[in-house]
Parts: sequence; structure tokens; C-alpha cells
Amino acid sequence: MATDLRQTIRDSAAALGFDACRFASAAEPWSAGERLAHFVEAGRHGEMGWMETTLERRSHPTAMWSEARTAIVLGLNYGPDHDPLPELADRSAGYISVYARGDDYHELIKGRLKTLAGQIAARTGEDVKVFVDTAPLMEKPLAQRAGLGWQGKHTNLLSREHGNWLFLGVILSAADLPVDAAETEHCGSCTACLDVCPTQAFPAPFQLDARRCLSYLTIEFPGPWPVEFRAATGSRIYGCDDCLAVCPWNKFAAASREARLQARDGLTGPRLADLAGLDDATFRTLFAKSPVKRIGRDRFLRNVLYAIGNSSDAGLIPAATRLLDDPAPVVRGAAVWALSRLMPGPHFAALAAERESTEPDPEVRIEWTGALAL
Repeated sequence: MATDLRQTIRDSAAALGFDACRFASAAEPWSAGERLAHFVEAGRHGEMGWMETTLERRSHPTAMWSEARTAIVLGLNYGPDHDPLPELADRSAGYISVYARGDDYHELIKGRLKTLAGQIAARTGEDVKVFVDTAPLMEKPLAQRAGLGWQGKHTNLLSREHGNWLFLGVILSAADLPVDAAETEHCGSCTACLDVCPTQAFPAPFQLDARRCLSYLTIEFPGPWPVEFRAATGSRIYGCDDCLAVCPWNKFAAASREARLQARDGLTGPRLADLAGLDDATFRTLFAKSPVKRIGRDRFLRNVLYAIGNSSDAGLIPAATRLLDDPAPVVRGAAVWALSRLMPGPHFAALAAERESTEPDPEVRIEWTGALAL
């Protein structure tokens, strides 16, 4: 009976478009909570204060919902149809992470999870809850326990069938269902993901220091970046795929079948000059229903300006200069850094002499001073 129910759930998940569906215990002990506590205690979560405030609830599925017994872990393939890393060679174009080039996966997956969860609740008579990485639930350890894949040396979930390109969703159920075998680690001696990282964000295999990670800096970090990471971002303006894209296991991956996850026109290699001209309204229009929208126009333009500073394209000087008058200090400060990289030294010094004394924000004045000292 339980085996038949599991197959029925798998069939329903496939009909909803999921590429993987497996079962794990949500109640058995695990070490993931202890590893997360060490991560936070070391300060490696950076400005993501929510990780600290939700640490206890995040430590185990039953810490958040005491009735949880089974985790149904779903995977949705978002694999690209080509290796994205060669795109980084075009320094006058912005690089947006593969996962963010289509519709926001949160909304896409959540609706389907709710449909499947309703079916499970009706069949088992037990309560269910659904999660898509915005709640305090550790999906990756659950996915490994369910056998979808393992957490690789880059700490992301890695699958023998889908490579690095899986979105995860979880349904917790109060019902006790048979579970699948956990996956073991298959990275072997490979260190490709560690070696490629532009900012050396991995202190050791299977460990991440988010404070050095370009995905964290472009998306989660709110203010001016530490100067040491700005050149390393290259043309990456939202997220970073390097450690995912170099993994040899991607040779088994297939391109996503989901139409709403396909890259939109204009989000593969968008021109930095065009992005620098976005106001709030045009930003919202361009990134409607996109995960990029959540960081807001000002933080996005900060990223764009760092990429402009790395472009070696003097043709972008006018675009950066216009943003010296932007209302947002974080944008003005990034424009200062970009111009310090693109303009000849005497020209930049003359601009600084004209602008620095009239800048109202102390952090932006620090940008002028620091840029002149370089």
C-alpha cells in the first residue's frame, strides 16, 4: 500500500513537470544542523542575519515542525543548453546566472508543490507543508538523504543524472512513508569547483565562506563591496556559475524542458551600456517575474558599475559618469570606482577635484579618496 502510494506520488510529480522525486526521513537525527551552527559561529554567513536568527529552527526539520515525519524532495532541472562560462569573455556585456534568466523558480515550483501536497494530504489524511528555500529548512541535506544527489566540494547539490542544475522543493508530511537510500559523495579527488572560484571562497573542500562568494556579494550584500572583490567579479552582475559549470558531472546533464525557465530575450549577455540607463520603472519592467527583481534597481546598478569598471571599454565612461548624479549613494560610489578604472589618471584626478568636495554622502567621499590613492 505504502509502496503504491509512493509510486502514485512520483507519477503525479512527473506529470507536474518535476524531474526527480524521492523520499527521506524528516525525523531522524543528522549532523547538518551542527555544521550550520559552525558556519554561523565563524561568521561565514556575512550579512545574512536571518541565518543567525533562524538557526535553531533551521537545525532540523522537526525543530521547525515537530510533526514532520517524511520529506518528499522534488527536483526541477534548469540545465542550460550550452556551457555558460565562455560568455564571461565579453566584458561589455553583463553575466546573469543561468538560474535567473527565466521566470522566478520560487513561484513556479511553489504552485506545483501545493498541488502535489494537496494530493498527498488527501491520500494520507495527514498534514503537509511546502518549502522552496525561503523558509528555515535545509533542503540540500534532505536531498542528499533522499538520494537526489550529494553536496559537492562547492557545497551545492550535485546529481549524477542532472549535474549541478537542480532546483529543489520539499513537502514535509506528518505521514510515515518508506524512504529511499541516501546518496554518497562522488567527487573523488576532483577540485575543479574549488580551483575555478574567482575569489577563493572555499576555505576547504565542502566549506564555503559566503563573505567571499560572488553570488552572495551580487545578491545578498547590501552596500559597497570590499575593494578586493570588485575586479574579481569581472562581468558577473547577478550570481556566479563558475563552480557549478566546471563540474565534470555536468556531462550527464540535459537542458531543461521547462519553458518558463528558458533564458528570456535580453538576459543572456545584456549590454552594460543599456543596463546602466535603467531607472526604477524600467528595471522593474525588464525583470518582472524574475529573481533579479528582488535585489532592487540600486543594488543591481552597483553590480553593473563594477562590471563596467572591469570592462576596459572607454566607451562606457559616459554611462558611468551620468550615474555620479544618481540619487542612491551605493550607485554613485560604484560609479566612482568604475571611472577610476576606465579614465586616464589625470582625467580622473581632475574629475575628483571637481566632485569630491560636493559629495554629500561620507561613504561616497571615501570612494573618491580611495580611488585617488590607487
